[in-house]
Amino acid sequence: MTAAPTDRARAAIEASGLAHRTTEHGPVASLQEAAQARGLTPDRVLKSIVVRRGEADHLFVLVPGGRTISWPKLRALLGVNRLSMPSADDAREVTGYARGTITPFGSLTPLPVIADAAIPNGPVSIGGGGHGVAFTVDSAALIAVLDAQAADVTQPE
Repeated sequence: MTAAPTDRARAAIEASGLAHRTTEHGPVASLQEAAQARGLTPDRVLKSIVVRRGEADHLFVLVPGGRTISWPKLRALLGVNRLSMPSADDAREVTGYARGTITPFGSLTPLPVIADAAIPNGPVSIGGGGHGVAFTVDSAALIAVLDAQAADVTQPE
């Protein structure tokens, strides 16, 4: 039997050795509500976005709240002419997580991670594999444990 997505994410973050605090809250309707439920400002709530580079070639981009991927910046960084967002079904197949719950921790397919340069220092929140489940971690430690490449790849929403 396969572990539930939240159990898989928890096991992966614990195995990483990254100090974290798990927050569980009910449904939220906005970034502001999610930040408030997690005791953080919106810019400290990170979105884990799956990007498709090519056939069976995906990566994670960690995007701080209030920002969105700048496709020209990301294409330039990766040296490619085309990137796309996979369908919700494809993202689930690659990661094992539904949209809105995606996290690099426990992804079914290990993917490279790009962390936007605008991620603030100190505590940030990253998804925990289920709706209303998140891990609060130190941003520098998160980037290190994920072996993420830090780069300027976003713009204000």
